[in-house]
Order: sequence, then C-alpha cells, then structure tokens
Amino acid sequence: MDTLIVPERTLNDALTLPEVGFGTYQLNGNEGVKTMVGAIRNGYRLLDSAFNYENEGAVGEAIRQAGIPRSELRVTSKLPGRHQKYREALRTVEESLFRAQLEYFDLYLIHWPNPKQGLYVEAWQALLEVKKRGLVRSVGVCNFLPEHLDRLEQETHVLPSVNQIEMHPYFSQPTQVAYDRAHGIATEAWSPLGRANDLLKNEVVTKIAAKLKRSPGQIVLRWHHQLGVIPIPKASSDERQRENLSLFDFELDVTAMDQIGSLNRPNGRLANQDPAEYEEF
Repeated sequence: MDTLIVPERTLNDALTLPEVGFGTYQLNGNEGVKTMVGAIRNGYRLLDSAFNYENEGAVGEAIRQAGIPRSELRVTSKLPGRHQKYREALRTVEESLFRAQLEYFDLYLIHWPNPKQGLYVEAWQALLEVKKRGLVRSVGVCNFLPEHLDRLEQETHVLPSVNQIEMHPYFSQPTQVAYDRAHGIATEAWSPLGRANDLLKNEVVTKIAAKLKRSPGQIVLRWHHQLGVIPIPKASSDERQRENLSLFDFELDVTAMDQIGSLNRPNGRLANQDPAEYEEF
C-alpha cells in the first residue's frame, strides 16, 4: 500500500507542518499505540497530543515502532491550565519530553487561555524560553481569542505560530480564522468533523459527497483545507485514516463552499466551551 503524500505549509517561524494532522485524544495504552503506528504508516506526519491526554508516552512509543525517521514527523503537545506559572510550565515541558522519551517537540501549545487566572502571558514567556533552549521547535496556542493574542503581542512582541481552535461547519469561526490569517498565525481545527453530532449525515454535506463521489468526511476536511485551516481528525480504522488524508486530488466549487459555510450556527460549539469563560486545568 502506497503512503499518501500530504502537502506542507511553512509557519511564521519557518517550521513546516503537513496540511492535515492526526488527533490522538483518547488513544492510550497498547491499543492507542497500535492505532497511531497505523496512522504514521498510512502517511500522517503531524501527531497532536497534550499533557492532559495522558498519552505522550504512547505517542513516543508509536513513533519508535513506526520506523519513520523522527525528522520527518511533527509532534505536538500542550500545556495544561494548572501549570501555567512560569517555572511550572518549564518543568511541564520537560516532563512531557520525559514521558514521550523524545529529545524535542516540534510544536508546543498553551491548551486554553484560562483568562480568569491571568497566567497565560507568563505561560507564553515560558514557552518562548523552552524554544530558546531547543526543547521545542515552535510554540503556539489553542483556543485563544483575538483579545488574548493581542495581549501576547503587546507584552512579548511575539505571536504564536499556530492557534488551534474548535472549528467545523456548525461552528466555523470566520472572524477568528480571518484574524489569525491577518496576523500570520496558522489555524488548526480540533474536532473538524464535529465529534458526536450529526454533521456527517447533514443533507448539505451528503449531497455534495454523492455528487463528487467522496465521503462526507472528505468533503468537510476539504472545506477546512480550502479555508486555509489545518484539520486534525482522529480515526481508528486504516480505511478511515487513509480516506481522511485523501483530500488533495479534488476541489469544492464556490457553491459547495458557500453551502457548507451556511451551516454555521452562533451556538454551534460542541460543549459550550467559550474561551472567554471556559477554564481547563
């Protein structure tokens, strides 16, 4: 079976990232390792993990078992809210690397801004320090709103390379995506297929899929790609993993893009996790 080739983009600090990644949430233990090894062998080169997923060790083991040169992979982890104080953040990145048994992460993100705690600038300064020390190649954030990103720029004069946000057709975040683009920040999408809702059975999506002879998942992931967003889907089966990578040999026309975009809802978040209020520790 041929490995699928995924195009890459260059971030604002010169790191390259594939245009689609692989989500590892809830992939733990031997079964999780097996799934991730399959994903790597099927062509995924961007693995998205987090300290709070408690699977950084499984990610590292999958990398060792997959037999792909480390330099070809892009491995992401994330700083939890409970460790946003400067020294705790430094130690947490080190601990993440110990867990994974890796020498460096390609990308490390602040998982949530937790604005009521008022520590995300301190956490950002810690990530800039671990980047300087060579523990991390690139640093970014998740779930940051324009007001949070503006503050990072004002206080540190450094913007993230990536902002990973909840994004799917029911919650497409056009204002945030436009802000990120205007500031040279790459947007990644978590839950791009709308985890556990009816998105993939939506009539708009299924009609476009039937017309193009593609799966509903491929249609939604292609929609992300054409908006300039890097989706991070998760899939367990070989067939679905490969399907989710096969996005680069077809195109959605303007009408299809507009139809999918029209599914956006003001209250479309999956779990009402508004970064202006929600806190994750």
